[in-house]
Order: sequence, then C-alpha cells, then structure tokens
Amino acid sequence: MMSERRVRPMLSPKKHSWRRQPSPPSQPPVSPRRPSTEPAVSAPALTPAGNGSVVQAALYRDGLRVSTPASLAETFRRLREQPDGMAWIGLHRPSEAELHSLAEEFDLHPLAVEDALEAHQRPKLERYGDTLFVVLRAARYLDAPEEVDFGELHVFVGKDFLITVRHGAAPDLSAVRRRMEETPELLALGPEAVLYAILDAVVDGYAPVVAGVQNDIDEIETEVFRGDPEVSRRIYELSREMVEFQRATRPLVGMLHGLMAGFAKYDTDEELQRYLRDVADHVTHTSERVDGFRQALTEILTVNATLVTQQQNAEMRALAEAGFEQNEEIKKISAWAAILFAPTLVGTIYGMNFREMPELSWGFGYPFAIGLMGVVCISLYVIFKKRDWL
Repeated sequence: MMSERRVRPMLSPKKHSWRRQPSPPSQPPVSPRRPSTEPAVSAPALTPAGNGSVVQAALYRDGLRVSTPASLAETFRRLREQPDGMAWIGLHRPSEAELHSLAEEFDLHPLAVEDALEAHQRPKLERYGDTLFVVLRAARYLDAPEEVDFGELHVFVGKDFLITVRHGAAPDLSAVRRRMEETPELLALGPEAVLYAILDAVVDGYAPVVAGVQNDIDEIETEVFRGDPEVSRRIYELSREMVEFQRATRPLVGMLHGLMAGFAKYDTDEELQRYLRDVADHVTHTSERVDGFRQALTEILTVNATLVTQQQNAEMRALAEAGFEQNEEIKKISAWAAILFAPTLVGTIYGMNFREMPELSWGFGYPFAIGLMGVVCISLYVIFKKRDWL
C-alpha cells in the first residue's frame, strides 16, 4: 500500500551527502530583470497566514534562509541585492494586483498568470521561455462524507525564484518549507529541488486517498452481497470521485517524464534526478491504482445491477406464484358455489308453494326434484373437474 511507503532520504539529511554544484544552474539562464537602480514595484505587504493571500516570502542562499521580507517590494529589492540567492514566495488565492506585480518583476507569461488567477486548470507542465509553469491537483480524503477534497496549486519556477499559488486547503506547503529548511543541502540545489519537494508532498498526499477509497470499495462489496438498497448511490458517488482523482493523477505521469527528459539539457543534479524518478514511479503506481478502482467500481455496479435484477425477478416470481395460488383458490370456491347454487335454485322454485304448481300434487314430484338437484350437481362437478377447477 502507498500509505506504507518508505520515508525518502531527503527527510533525513544526516544519511546523505548532497553535492552542491557551484556553477551550473538547475534551470536555464533567464533574462536579467530590471537593475536595482529602478524603483521597486509597488506590491502588497505580506500578511500572516490565514489573513491574506501572501502567506510567506523568504530569501535563501546556499540552502539557508537569509531574510524574511515584510512585503513583496522588499522581496524584489533584496533578491536584486543577492545575485546568487533564491526567493520562495507562497500565495493563497492571490489578488490580481499581487500576481501582476510578480509577473512584472519576474517576467511571467500572461497566459500563465491568467491560469493562476482563474484556477480550475488541469494538471500540466509548460515552459514559457526561461520559466517553468506547473499546475498540480492535490487531494485529501474526507472520511465522514466519503469524498475526495481537491486543491489546486500553481508553481512558477525560474533560475532564482519559485512562486506557489494555492487554491484550496491542500497541500500544506508550510510543512514542505519546514522540511526543505531542515535539509539545507537539498535546498541549496535551487528552485528545481523545491519543485521536487512540492511534487513529492502532493504525491504523498494521494496515499491516504488511495487507502480510504480501497476501504470504501471493500465496504461496498460487502453491502452489495448483503442486498443494501442504498449501495447503488454510494457506488455512483464514489465513481464520480474516482473520475476527478484520475484527472488529477494521470497527467502527472507525462509531466514527470517531461521533467526527466530535460535532465541532461538543464544539467539537473544527479541525486535530484533519482528523487524525481522515485516520485514518477509512485505517481505511476497511484495512477494504476486509480484506474483499477474505476474498473472495480464499474464491475461492482454491474454485479449490483445483476443482483438487483435477480431479486426483482424473484419477487415477481413470488408474486406470480401467490397470484396463481389465489386464482386456484378462487376457482375452487367458484366451482363449489356453482354446484351448491343448483339445488338451492331448484329448492327455491318448488318452495314457493303456488296453488297451480302441478309437481306439488304429483306423486313423483319430490323424487323428481331431488333427482334433478343431484343430476345438476354431478354434472357441474364433472365439468369443473375436467377443467381442473376442483
């Protein structure tokens, strides 16, 4: 199970010796931004997490935090003063003004900025000149409603900056920042290493979702064979969640293979290449599990429909048998009623005692009436018996 996946070495810096490449950058050279003599771009002040869109901004050098600016403008100024530094800016549902100030400073492509503003994008990886733009769909499993909550993350990666734009609760990038700061050897590799850590956090977040969905499918299988009438709705709702989950995970496979294809071109650190390949392996595994879940839910829905049909057929057969038995009883009652009605009719006619009834003074009148009753009753009995009414 993915939930039992090993902890990667990046979380234990004492176990590995990271090699810092002094000269080759992890990204291709970017065109220089405006010189520091120009006035700083007007930008919103940073606000505490939870009270605004700019969550945190920090400057790093050689894997260590050197400053925590109080505003975006100060972040831009200090980055100009640190030519070998790196800025890591985190935003949550930013305003248009904040994104445009970043776009002007870091020369971000308008299409990427528009995507980051509007959100609701599918996972993708695009390169605009010297800037890498990545869209990720993070996920977390909500056990009570049995739903998968999706968050959207946009990442701009340049030579000396990394900007994250988060829409939704997941993933927890503060934890990613803490883990990277606790591993300065990895953080010293630059923005590409931070991108790896973010990808790793997003993929790790899929493990509880996979475990939760697997548990739900096991419960659904039990309910299906138990004949729970509400199980069809549960299968349908979980299938819809798996469609969304598949849309979040499947594109990551191609995205990570695209990153790996550029290892040689952009001189990516050899150790970082291994960790990116590890993330790609787990993404592939997750994507295969999600595909398996969708197929399993489809088969379960088919089995449930078959079982429901069989149950309905059994109920219809039971109703038909009950109706048949009822009809048989009605036929028997009707036959005996008809047989008993014949002597009643004869007795009623001759019981009227009219003066001008010749049979009343006839010596054989009584035997004739009794015989007539017997003949009619026997005849009716024979007729109903032949028709299986008796």
